[in-house]
Amino acid sequence: MSILIRNVLLDGKQRNVLIEGNRFKNLDAPENAAADEVIDASGFAMLPAFYNTHTHSAMTLLRGYADDMELFTWLNDHIWPFEAQMKPEDIYAGTRLAILEMIKSGTVFFCDMYWTEWETARAVEEMGVRACVSAHVIGFHPRQVQVDTLDRARAWKDRAGRVTMAVAAHAPYTCGAELIKECHGLARELGMPFVIHLAETKKEFDDCVKDHGLTPVQYLDSLGVLDRNTVAAHVVHVNDEDVKILAERGVVISHNPVSNMKLASGIFHGQSLEQAGCRITLGTDGASSNNNLSMIEEMKVASLMAKASSGPLAGSAETVLRWATRNGAEAFGLDAGEIREGALADAILVDLSNERLVPNHNLVSNWVYSADSSCVDTVICDGRVIMRNRKVPGEEQIREEAKKSVARVLARLSQAKAAS
Repeated sequence: MSILIRNVLLDGKQRNVLIEGNRFKNLDAPENAAADEVIDASGFAMLPAFYNTHTHSAMTLLRGYADDMELFTWLNDHIWPFEAQMKPEDIYAGTRLAILEMIKSGTVFFCDMYWTEWETARAVEEMGVRACVSAHVIGFHPRQVQVDTLDRARAWKDRAGRVTMAVAAHAPYTCGAELIKECHGLARELGMPFVIHLAETKKEFDDCVKDHGLTPVQYLDSLGVLDRNTVAAHVVHVNDEDVKILAERGVVISHNPVSNMKLASGIFHGQSLEQAGCRITLGTDGASSNNNLSMIEEMKVASLMAKASSGPLAGSAETVLRWATRNGAEAFGLDAGEIREGALADAILVDLSNERLVPNHNLVSNWVYSADSSCVDTVICDGRVIMRNRKVPGEEQIREEAKKSVARVLARLSQAKAAS
């Protein structure tokens, strides 16, 4: 399969871009180059697609369900009881809704941290995007559930394609030291990322210091689980020594600015982490704490948060765009995140006539500070068009099935409350 994209604005020049198979073949192809499909992209610009390095995709079903609360009240009293009533078919429906939303805002990859990961993988494979799904354990689950989950990671080891797997321990405050080390050790053995929430709240930070005499970052470092294959979500509460450890170990940091602000978790130390050489990426977190999955919005908030805490030069448009694209792809071993000959053919076409992109003094600035998902017209992943003219195949059914799932979960939740 080959695609010729004619007359597209790329790096400030009108170009003809040829895709062969799943890679960019030629960024300056002849206008009459042979291709199976030709797209006239006059009036459009080509930009790298987004790589969302931390989310809980099926939590689209909880969008708006329990807002304006502190993290632990939100989790214990509302989110976990709702999730206890979700069946595999609900995970599938919620994930399909999440992927639809991500495609429509230009995202072609996400790292997911949720239960019944096989349902997430099924949705990903069907809808044509990329994902790293997690074999995800938490300390209060029965040991047999933990063992079964980790066994699925072992069974996945030799599988290839757009869907890969990580091993995830929920957080230092929900998983004991031995379970965290077990998860990290298995990830290392299988050559998979190790994913964990880390240093998200002041309470987590203070409790860890009280219990272990170490900050959350220092505690995980003492367990030997911080390295280049570790993906740590949030990383809000850190001190100078923590920053040094994260940089030296090469830990991937998934910055989730909107969720951090909504849950009042704190201000990310983006400037000091960037200057120390840390590997920073962007994630949306779940739709129950964001409440959307737009990486476009995430870029703007990340930039403004950095400027508010460190001055106008912090969090430049170029910096946060790199966090959202190339850094995210690289963190998960993808030769992607930039428009380059030989790279995987992931890209988006944005409509330069959209009012949010007019005038076009600086496309990167417009993309980070002005744009929204309405600017995204076409999405290409792995050399295939998965959204054209802002339409995704089957999107009406996806929305309807998600509504039905929510109704079923709420009915089960009501019955459970009545029985307790």
